[in-house]
Amino acid sequence: MKNNIKISSFLILTSLFFSTELLAWGFFGHKKINELAVYTLPVEMIGFYKNNINYIIEKSVQPDKRRYIDPSEAPRHYIDIDHFGDSAIYKMPHNWYSAVELYSEDTLKAYGIVPWHILLLKKLLTDAFMEGDFETALRISTDIGHYIADSNVPLHTTENYNGQLTGQHGIHGLWESRLPELYFNEYNLFVGKASYLNHGSVSIWASITNAHLALDSVLNFEKTVSENIGEESKYSFENRGKSYVKVYSQKFCKEYHAALNNMVERQMRRAIRLIGDIWYSCWIDAGQPDLPYYSGKEISDDSTGTALIVPNRIHE
Repeated sequence: MKNNIKISSFLILTSLFFSTELLAWGFFGHKKINELAVYTLPVEMIGFYKNNINYIIEKSVQPDKRRYIDPSEAPRHYIDIDHFGDSAIYKMPHNWYSAVELYSEDTLKAYGIVPWHILLLKKLLTDAFMEGDFETALRISTDIGHYIADSNVPLHTTENYNGQLTGQHGIHGLWESRLPELYFNEYNLFVGKASYLNHGSVSIWASITNAHLALDSVLNFEKTVSENIGEESKYSFENRGKSYVKVYSQKFCKEYHAALNNMVERQMRRAIRLIGDIWYSCWIDAGQPDLPYYSGKEISDDSTGTALIVPNRIHE
């Protein structure tokens, strides 16, 4: 009876570990990325964003929460580019209508639409700035930060998003949650000032291409380190609140982190910089409107956010 209880407890903890591993960048990572993007902005913008920074930080995870109530939300966080062929990252149409014509809208939504959704939000953010709707601008800015962060994660560019096809289940959370939580204080995430993007589509797809090209290293190094360290040393249990939770051991994480040679840090830097560049570019394209020092009123907690927007308004 005691053995059965122990086995049941272990299975519960293991289930908890692997189910929570699927949150992109973890809440910690998304909040830090959005926060640091604010500091890339020029003096004409930073007052507005900095004085609303608590909203930008706390609501950075709202798109992940929407996934539990809106079934159409999930494809906005990834693109399984390898589904379309080995060289699809170089051949996939960047224009939404061209991609729909080639693959169909249903197929694209089945395998992820993150680059096109970011482009849609870029257009909507520019419109909000032009119209002086700063509440909407702040909400869209916050969402853009989330999707750009996701698009810079190699495992958000593949059908093998959690190592389930290669016997590496759990690698998703290892890469984008466990490693940042352990090594964030070692990262240099100050990326300089935002720059204007002449072609937002090119920059967005370049970041996805860069992330996808890093995928082999993400998977192969995990296998190598796992073989070297052994299964008995790969996991440990840590106290989280009132429970002990199964996690990748600090010994394993240290070796995997070293093998990746600061990849997670580089991808966080790319996300932070691209977020700032897009916020800044939208403001420039809107005619550089004067931004209020504060949002002017408390922004409502909109659980649906941009979830009801469909990508057929993308023009770039």
